[in-house]
Amino acid sequence: MTQPLRIIFAGTPDFSVPPLQRLLDSPHEVVAVYTQPDRPAGRGRKLTASPVKQLAQQHDLPVFQPVSLKDPDAQAELSTLNADVMVVVAYGLILPKAVLDMPTYGCFNIHASLLPRWRGAAPIQRAIQMGDAETGVTIMQMDVGLDTGDMLTILKTPITADDTAQSLHDRLSQLGCDALMQTLDDLQAERLNPVKQNDAEATYAEKLNKAEAEIDWSQPANTLVRLIQAFNPWPVAFTQYDGQPLRLWRAKMGQETVSEKPPGLVISVTKDGVEVATGKGSLILEQLQPAGKKAMAAYDFAQARQLTGQRLGTEQAR
Repeated sequence: MTQPLRIIFAGTPDFSVPPLQRLLDSPHEVVAVYTQPDRPAGRGRKLTASPVKQLAQQHDLPVFQPVSLKDPDAQAELSTLNADVMVVVAYGLILPKAVLDMPTYGCFNIHASLLPRWRGAAPIQRAIQMGDAETGVTIMQMDVGLDTGDMLTILKTPITADDTAQSLHDRLSQLGCDALMQTLDDLQAERLNPVKQNDAEATYAEKLNKAEAEIDWSQPANTLVRLIQAFNPWPVAFTQYDGQPLRLWRAKMGQETVSEKPPGLVISVTKDGVEVATGKGSLILEQLQPAGKKAMAAYDFAQARQLTGQRLGTEQAR
């Protein structure tokens, strides 16, 4: 099977853009793009096309934006496209069985984790938050379950101490392109080898919420550093200072042990940043953002304030 494949692409956010671009640069034919309906965005709440739609329009591709794919008319429309494969990347709509079965070879999903670990909405952030040593992308043959389909291709990458959700997001998006092209090559060469997931090893990547972004200084330093990195760029970890939220963008480990210092206490300020005591050890805040201001180096923030000896956080969050 060496004919170029007829592909429907379904995706919405920035993460989906590189895989669509890679398909456009390949010999395969992208016959249509599916993406979420335009949403209000920015201060003016102006209706804004998704990043995927913007790229599709630059290439004059047909764009479909159904509110649901359970709608019979939307399904009828999709069936007329006669696709070999549907490639799904962070699309955001549920694909019912009728849609999963429409393309000749079904629907392939790029999922940003090493399945069955981190099924669900926030695999990139949860992998960092929980201290995983590595992550990657899995190309999965989609079925009706939540990220439960057979695995077709897996590519791995280490998670470094410097990784934030943003840096890992960008790396995995590119890795997803490589894995997708490898999968399509394998499909054409008839050497795909689907592997069933072990459901007993599955973990669920709960959706992020702003409430969990508040720092509890009684937690160990390594837990808090991972949370700060995992929640950059959203929802952004924060603590309270002087009655105002203080957003925390970057941090690193400080001392392993800190004797008799209450959690949340600012121990010292150096060019490295602001050292804060935690439930176990200390961490060094490197970049933060006071209310109403831009993000800045923690050292610069400390210059205008007598921080040493003050406590961050509310009584409940220490």
